[in-house]
Amino acid sequence: MKELLFYNGDIITMEEGKEAEAVLVRDGVIVKAGKKEQVEQEASKETQRIDLDGKTLIPAFIDAHSHFSGYAVSLLEINLENAKSYDDIINMVQKFIKENHVPKGEWVQATGYDHNNLIEQKHPSKELLDKASPENPLLIKHVSNHMGVLNSLGLEKLNITDITKDPEGGKIFKENGEPAGYLEEKAFVNATIAIPMVTMEKLSGALLKTQECYASYGITTAQEGYVVKELGDIIQLMMATNMLKIDLVGYVDFMDAPVVFERFPNAIKQYDHHFKIGGYKTFLDGSPQGRTAWMLAPYENGEEGYVAYGTQTDEQILEKIETALKDDMQLLVHCNGDAASAQYIRQYAKAKEQVGNDKEIRPVIIHAQLLAKDQLGEVKELHMIPSFFVAHVYHWGDVHIKNFGLERAKEISPANSALKEDILFTFHQDSPIIQPNMLETIWCACKRETKNGILLAEDERISPYEALKAVTINAAYQYFEEEKKGSIKENKVADLVILDKNPLKIDIDEIRNIKVVETFKEGTSIFKRNSK
Repeated sequence: MKELLFYNGDIITMEEGKEAEAVLVRDGVIVKAGKKEQVEQEASKETQRIDLDGKTLIPAFIDAHSHFSGYAVSLLEINLENAKSYDDIINMVQKFIKENHVPKGEWVQATGYDHNNLIEQKHPSKELLDKASPENPLLIKHVSNHMGVLNSLGLEKLNITDITKDPEGGKIFKENGEPAGYLEEKAFVNATIAIPMVTMEKLSGALLKTQECYASYGITTAQEGYVVKELGDIIQLMMATNMLKIDLVGYVDFMDAPVVFERFPNAIKQYDHHFKIGGYKTFLDGSPQGRTAWMLAPYENGEEGYVAYGTQTDEQILEKIETALKDDMQLLVHCNGDAASAQYIRQYAKAKEQVGNDKEIRPVIIHAQLLAKDQLGEVKELHMIPSFFVAHVYHWGDVHIKNFGLERAKEISPANSALKEDILFTFHQDSPIIQPNMLETIWCACKRETKNGILLAEDERISPYEALKAVTINAAYQYFEEEKKGSIKENKVADLVILDKNPLKIDIDEIRNIKVVETFKEGTSIFKRNSK
């Protein structure tokens, strides 16, 4: 029997009106939380006492949406996050190939470039990438992970010819509008899937680093946000080697679902070696900073009348929703633009009526960047959960002002409006798009300032406590795990985090600087910050 007793610090239980001076954990489960004297009575002589020394104990963070294996793969790719020009991209690619002794003909991939941050203010072309990598097929991925560019060898290897429309949706541009070699949405996804995977040995190390990273940010439940059959070997590796110390919830592509379900029959809606299949995932549009989010009103500063485009017909998404309802499986749908959200809301209401059951699958609107205030009533009525990528306010708020104008940009991630409607919502980082830094996200939701210091809607700010709920108890609810996770309460698992400061007692500006001191998964320490 293993017991831990936490005391002598602030304890935020995330249980309304319930305070605690101490917490007792036995064999990975919280058995007592309350007055220190009462908790001590339950402890034994062998109990390990953890003096918080004025620090703060909270329930561990729960990642409402990210791409766990995608983060691992990104660790093996060239990081273009700091590229400011085409020359930077060329130099970074050539340096990687030289330093890593990449053999001629072997694939090279890079991630994280943002055309909004380049001097040239547009996506690179295949001709530019040919200069960077003349002897290796090369794919560079946009920071949104919704678009990218291939060099000539890459196009040749994937047999992509001179077409401008991919039959499965998305665009492959040869010219007219975007540089040759540029791919977006489904065409881009198809290309990434077709590229040979790295060796399992390399990937195994990257997966371990990814888990360490998530734990270092206080996360004990993460997401595999788009499971296709090609990820089966990766998931099997993690399970077979007992690699996972945190919980991982996967959402499966509809087309590949039969294969995935057959391969992991014991993980459907329940954990098997810390992995479970939570439901289905699909997409209805793209990226607002990449100008592929599907909008009701046109973008600014571009082609007149341009609203981007949806990725599915009403009939296609209706069929998927009906499948989820009939299978009693949760559904996560990527919707950034208000037109995409409108399609999802409209077709979900229709499917509920046609299927004719009372199942509550807790459908999630992933990102919900431009979910409109006048759509919130229907969201509430249908018991949908918006999962806001609220850190966009800081990371791309200035780009949204350029793309949509200040008034529309102010209303991205309308968390306080949702709160006023009594709509449960969550927050996420869509890693590897940005780091899975929950404390930065909490700060973003409370501050709502862009990198250039522009305030995007003061009335959409929320309190630190409500932001904490979005990444703890609310996120547990999203996963149907509110009875086991998300708060410090008797009989819940001891997924806990020690912070060096209390986010409810410091200035909002300081929240992003809070450090995770230690992370516990089911009472076992899986991360501890070096005190030096």
